[in-house]
Amino acid sequence: MTLIISAAYVTVLLSAIFVIVRWADVPCKGVMPVNTFTLVALLFTAGLDMGLVMLPLTEFPVYAGDDAYAFTNPLAVEFGMWGPMVWMMYFLAAFYFVVLEPRLKVFEIPAVKWIYNLTIIATCAFTAYLFMSALPSYAPDLPSWAVWTLVLGVIGVSVYSSGNLNFMKWLAILSTWGFGVLVFVALVIVAYVYTGLGLTGLLGNVGKLWGYFSNLHRFATPITDYHEFYLFWWFSWSIMIGQFVANFVGGMKSWRLAFAMVVLPTIPLGLWFAVLFIYFEQQIVIPGWLNWAMISVGVVFVVNSLDSLIRLYSANLGWGVKELGWQKYFPLHFGLQCALVLAYQFTPFKIEWVGVVVIGLYAMVYVAIFTRRHHVRDALRDSRAIKV
Repeated sequence: MTLIISAAYVTVLLSAIFVIVRWADVPCKGVMPVNTFTLVALLFTAGLDMGLVMLPLTEFPVYAGDDAYAFTNPLAVEFGMWGPMVWMMYFLAAFYFVVLEPRLKVFEIPAVKWIYNLTIIATCAFTAYLFMSALPSYAPDLPSWAVWTLVLGVIGVSVYSSGNLNFMKWLAILSTWGFGVLVFVALVIVAYVYTGLGLTGLLGNVGKLWGYFSNLHRFATPITDYHEFYLFWWFSWSIMIGQFVANFVGGMKSWRLAFAMVVLPTIPLGLWFAVLFIYFEQQIVIPGWLNWAMISVGVVFVVNSLDSLIRLYSANLGWGVKELGWQKYFPLHFGLQCALVLAYQFTPFKIEWVGVVVIGLYAMVYVAIFTRRHHVRDALRDSRAIKV
């Protein structure tokens, strides 16, 4: 498994660099173009879940105590688990769906289409399962019935949001602003109430992020089994997030799309991790009200992740609201997600298996690109004819 994920990850990263360098001027425009802020909001909220908000505080001690990560500081390791190289996979997939897929049509092959959409469904349910599994550690006083009620509520809201595009867009924008407010509030509290560090502590931690960039080569292959799990997790997301975002690309050259999808999302990520690292270093206990604020923002992120994936596979398979109507659409997707959450809970089913299947889909795309190069040339010509 390590060899598979290493080869796949390095190949995808090199491919993304090739696109940025070789095809930097290729215009990209989706079928439902939006402005750059909305695009980044949709990407940021769809490509992340509650783990972004809550996991770092539980992972910093692990990275600090494991010799495998001793080559840099825990903050840089955390950033590496979620950082720019991960978002390069999303960019590559988005570029493919905007520019190449209209000509290659790999994902319109019936067998590929079904396998791909089954991976979307499985990954979507895994997001809900992770939320259910992690919630007791974030809110230990919640009884089990309340956890299940909240999970069912999240799935229900996500299904509704997936069928209402305007609601989805506004939810993504509001949750992005909510995350920004959360970062600011958490920083002000830790900087001026608990430690008196001011902005000095934040700037010092931002400087520690360089430990990631100076060790990029170490993050290109699995450092530990836990890092390997992360890479399989991101692979399971990558194609579907790329396809979802591709719909909303607002007409920009590929180098600008790379900047919007790789650089812009990692800025708030780095700031948030730098703020949380102060809590870790100073051993500050998060106030109850702030913990619940973090949970609330995390819940919205889970909804954003689920609704984008549900909308994606329902559109791909013709299971949308227009085709089925709300009376069939809601119970179908609600029941499907609940059933798969139970499968993750009570069977040996793992997200790593989904990641392996997605790597196989990547392999099919590469085969199509190399064996049908004339279609690639036609696709690039078509895109260059677009005015941006």
